[in-house]
Amino acid sequence: MNTEEIVRQLQAERSRLDQAIQALQGGNVPKKRGRKPGSTNAAAAAQPTPQTPRRRGRPPLTPAQKKRLSEQMKKRWAERKAASGKK
Repeated sequence: MNTEEIVRQLQAERSRLDQAIQALQGGNVPKKRGRKPGSTNAAAAAQPTPQTPRRRGRPPLTPAQKKRLSEQMKKRWAERKAASGKK
């Protein structure tokens, strides 16, 4: 390497270091992102739209459905109990 090439590399490194120092000292603060205060849509965005709460899972069983299900399960467990007693 000749002397001129070394000087060019050192100058490039010095400019990178100067930029890093400026960034750390707050010289190049990026602009803030987002909606400007007082914009026309800010009031509309602040008000949530009314929605009914969503239910999760299955709908509740009616009393008739509960009774029918209970009878089916009793029958099922009686069959299983009888089958296990035959062994």
